[in-house]
Amino acid sequence: MKLNELMPNYGSKKERKRKGRGISAGQGKTAGRGTKGEGSRSGQGGNLYRQGGNLPFYRRLPFMRGEGFTPPNQVTYNEINLSQLSRFKAKTEITPELLAENNMLHKNSNPVALLGRGEVKVALKVRVHRASQSAKAKIEAAGGSVEIIG
Repeated sequence: MKLNELMPNYGSKKERKRKGRGISAGQGKTAGRGTKGEGSRSGQGGNLYRQGGNLPFYRRLPFMRGEGFTPPNQVTYNEINLSQLSRFKAKTEITPELLAENNMLHKNSNPVALLGRGEVKVALKVRVHRASQSAKAKIEAAGGSVEIIG
């Protein structure tokens, strides 16, 4: 066998139909498009606004036109309450990594926000992305500190 003898398997290659090339080609005259109508013209296919009397596509969609959309750049925080920090011992440095190790975060990639529900009885050093005023006040009253991570 030589390189010039190589051929594709019989039936694996098929010539494309040359439409609109005369009556003898079998796809002449209307070239398989039918006689009249939208599909027979070049640039066939209307737009979303013209649907021959039907309710247009953009009006059939759910009513989410205008203000009811979800902003694409909004930040979702992992919310931690002071009552959840009661399991830690005094002088513990609480970071997002420590909270993730203890399975206290919903999604580890999201920033952490500290909220003020509950009480703190021991001094804790807390490092989070965001903290409410009441949470800061309660931790500092217990002798701890809150540091905001940038």
